[in-house]
Amino acid sequence: MLDWFFALSFTDQLIIVIALVAGFYMAWTIGANDVANSMGTSVGSGALTLKKAVIVAGIFEFAGAVLVGKHVSGTIKSGIITPELINDPEVYALAMLACLIAATLWVFVATYYSLPISTTHAIVGAAIGIGLFISADYVNLSIVKNIALSWIFSPIAGGIISFLFFKVVIATVFSKKDPVAALKRVGPYLVFINVFIIVLSIFYKGLAKLGLAFGAQEAIELSLLLGLVGAMVSVYIFSTLDHKRVRTDAERYRQVEHVFGYLQVMTACSVAFAHGANDVANAIGPLSAVFETMKAGTIVATSGVPLSILLLGGFGIVVGIATWGYKVIETVGKRITEITPSRGFCAEIGTTITVLVCSRFGIPISTTQVLIGSVMGVGFARGIAAIDFGIIRRIFVSWMLTLPISAISSILIYVALKGVLL
Repeated sequence: MLDWFFALSFTDQLIIVIALVAGFYMAWTIGANDVANSMGTSVGSGALTLKKAVIVAGIFEFAGAVLVGKHVSGTIKSGIITPELINDPEVYALAMLACLIAATLWVFVATYYSLPISTTHAIVGAAIGIGLFISADYVNLSIVKNIALSWIFSPIAGGIISFLFFKVVIATVFSKKDPVAALKRVGPYLVFINVFIIVLSIFYKGLAKLGLAFGAQEAIELSLLLGLVGAMVSVYIFSTLDHKRVRTDAERYRQVEHVFGYLQVMTACSVAFAHGANDVANAIGPLSAVFETMKAGTIVATSGVPLSILLLGGFGIVVGIATWGYKVIETVGKRITEITPSRGFCAEIGTTITVLVCSRFGIPISTTQVLIGSVMGVGFARGIAAIDFGIIRRIFVSWMLTLPISAISSILIYVALKGVLL
């Protein structure tokens, strides 16, 4: 089964081994940094303990990565680099390996300083840098403009939706004289929205690799149906809330937040599943390109990803979550603004809606940046003083640095690899 590997030259074998290590390391950093996308607000609100969040995120991230993970190299296929213009397979493999190592190092540094960044932008920045270094003709520079626009659009869109959603929750539940009784009336509608968005995020183009390809209309219809089922079931559940025995305002608010905790965990699980499915490509995409190119002896940019590499990526994400995930979770869940289950629920709903809508219209965005904007949105709903602008400033600076640092690093690493291996 591995006869092709042992038939390669020592240099090519070494390139593959380094790529496997770098791919696992990239998956590890993705798990450590991006786990905050799904679990940061849940931990910050107290809906989940850190230990439970790590377990839940590990399960759903791994399932998303392995079951629904992208089977093509998303970053390569996107048109950032035109592989057909590169004649030497070893040069192409080293370029992809340099991208992988450069992105990994920057995500590692950001995670060390507890800063949530876009791992997608890191790998894209690395690809742009190495492409420009080899030849400007290899790179589609319009991707830079799209990324710059996403820096602005992503957090604003997530923030606006989360702000408005939280304002609705305040008006319909928390501002009422008896918030528990209000939640009994409004709760089924919130469950409907929650289930609808979760199902839509999974079924709309999400299960194509399992042979379950749903178009937009089919996915919406199925999501509406399951949303109605969830709402009807929740009517009975909410009816069991005994608001008459809750006497003090503090007890009423605690009971309401307790219910929102369950809704928030549901949303967090769906975000974790979707993240594992989508962002594992940041690690296994370049790895697969190196692997398949070395195996075939010719440049292969869009081949299918072997299950073994998907498993490697999924396992790496889980290890990253378990070992370093707490660092960025703390920043997102506790340092930007105070998070309660209701606020975390609204932030995650805002994030999911924004990602779905932008994906539908082909707008390039970062889930990380959308989530940060959403958390800021619920913070602004409480007043500008609720936001820690010091940490926001640090996060924004790290976003601005991602592209140039990844690009420069990829060039330096490529030169070093080429000098040693070729």
